Parts: sequence; structure tokens; C-alpha cells
Amino acid sequence: MSAANQIPTQSGFHAKSTAREVLEGKSLAGKNAIVTGGYSGIGLETVRALAGAGATVTVPARRVEAAEAALGDIAGDIEIASMDLSDLSTIEKFTNDYEATGRKLHILINNAGIMACPETRVGKNWEAQFGVNHLGHMAMTLALAPSLQRAEGARVVALSSTAHIRSDVLWEDPHFQQAPYDKWMAYASAKSANALFALGLDARGQSSGVRAFSVHPGGIFTPLQRHLPDEEMVALGWKNPDGTVPDMIAALFKTAEQGASTSVWAATSDKLDGLGGVYCEDCDIAKPANEDSQRWEHVREWACDDERADRLWKISEAMLADA
Repeated sequence: MSAANQIPTQSGFHAKSTAREVLEGKSLAGKNAIVTGGYSGIGLETVRALAGAGATVTVPARRVEAAEAALGDIAGDIEIASMDLSDLSTIEKFTNDYEATGRKLHILINNAGIMACPETRVGKNWEAQFGVNHLGHMAMTLALAPSLQRAEGARVVALSSTAHIRSDVLWEDPHFQQAPYDKWMAYASAKSANALFALGLDARGQSSGVRAFSVHPGGIFTPLQRHLPDEEMVALGWKNPDGTVPDMIAALFKTAEQGASTSVWAATSDKLDGLGGVYCEDCDIAKPANEDSQRWEHVREWACDDERADRLWKISEAMLADA
């Protein structure tokens, strides 16, 4: 797999398509899905769309009461279970409980994440963004392998980000044990890892019918920005000093329902039958970046490279084994 495989499908959807539009006319009755972070932001809209199309959706939540409050009025078959991606013991309990049901797992959307947080340590002294966004999801996904394999055509969607453009995985020091902590480099490294995890999982899962995709959902104002003060968002150009949103950002950014659309498309589209491992954006496979690519579009070569995916898989397995 390489950037050469990043060939758009001409899906018929676009940057501002909504999750509901992607699923229009499609029935997911009898399908089981898990959506991490499915009780706020684009995760909530992902759950709303999947449940609305008939899927049974399980939402593992660090804050169960908050999840119950957020999801209580959404129509459909929605279950909430306790799990914290920063705590491997809770991941083990959740996945054991799910496996014990004997269900087939047709759709797994690794949506939860943290962004640009203060330096925090989780697990075996892991930097939190790499630990939560990548390692926690990897541990959960691997533990759910039997359920995914039973589905005979399961799809796993890992949420990456345009932030991957900022940096490859920080191979020599992913947990900032040597270099001073940089919250944006940590986020970029984790998001490149998310894309490479999908690539590595697809290579290992396709023989048993499990295909994996990574997704850039687009720019969306959600609780993901909770660690960013307004002054920093002004400095980034995301907001004006008076709190309003600049016209250019308003044109580029999406609503939460629009932001959920690419995850839902990757999880369900017939256009992706027989494919996997690719990075998607705006409800299609993303183009490989070139010298004319804008900073918010297309996929960089280090996020779709087989050798890097294998390297990440090996070091991540070692980290999880040591935890």
C-alpha cells in the first residue's frame, strides 16, 4: 500500500454532505456497531446516523452518566458501556463483556480522541495523546478481533486528522521522554499513527474479511477543542478576537453532522468493497499530496506507507505487552 492507492472513487458526495445523506436509503438493520466517543461532537452524530439506519450501536464511555444524558433522546437501539481508553483494565473488561455476547461486530469506529492537551501520562508512562488516540484504540480493536471476524465483512474506521500533515510518527521519542513536550507535535504524531494503524490492521485483517480505513473528518468546532483557550484559537486563525468565526474558516469548517459523514461513508459505502487501508476525506478516498496541496487537504506519504505501518505495529505491540 502506498500513496498510489489513494485514488478517489467519485463517490457522489462532497465536503458538506451529512451523515444522514450518506446513509439515505441504506438499511443497517441486523448490523452491530461500536463508536468510541459516541456521546459528543461528531461521535454523537455518527451514532445518531447509524442507529437511525437500524444498526445496534454500543457506545463505550469514560463518563457513563454524560453519555446517558447526551444519547437519551436519540432514536434507535443504543447501548452504553463503561470504558476509559487511557486505562487498559477497563478496555479489557469492556471487550471481554462484548465478546461474551457472541455478537458479530460489523462496524467499529475509533472516533474518540484528545487534542493538544497539557502534558499528561497514562498507561506505562505513555504520552496521553499517543496513549489514548492510538494505543488504547489498538488494544480495544485487537481484543474485539473475534467479533469482527464473525461478521465476515467487518469494517474498522480510525479517525485521523489533517494534523498528520504536521508530523510523521515521532519514532525515536513518541512519549516525549527526551524532548520537551510539544502538544501539537504529540497530536500530529498520534494522528499519523491512527492512519498507519488502519493500514496495518487492513493488511492483517483482510484475509478474515476485516477491512480498515482512516478518516479525516474535517475541521469542526466540537469538545475536542476543550484544551484550547480562545486566545490560542485566535492565534491559530480559527476565531476573531470578538469570538466570531472568520469567513474563510466558516467556509472550510463543517457542522458535526457533516463531520460525521466520512466516518459513516467509510463504514458503509459500496464504493469501498474490496478496498482497504486507504485514508479518506470529504466522503471519498483522499488524493496523495503534492506541492500544490493545501495544508488542510490530501494525505502525506508517511501516513500511507506499509513499512511505517509495520514498524508502528511492532513498537505498539511491545508497548501494550509491557503495560
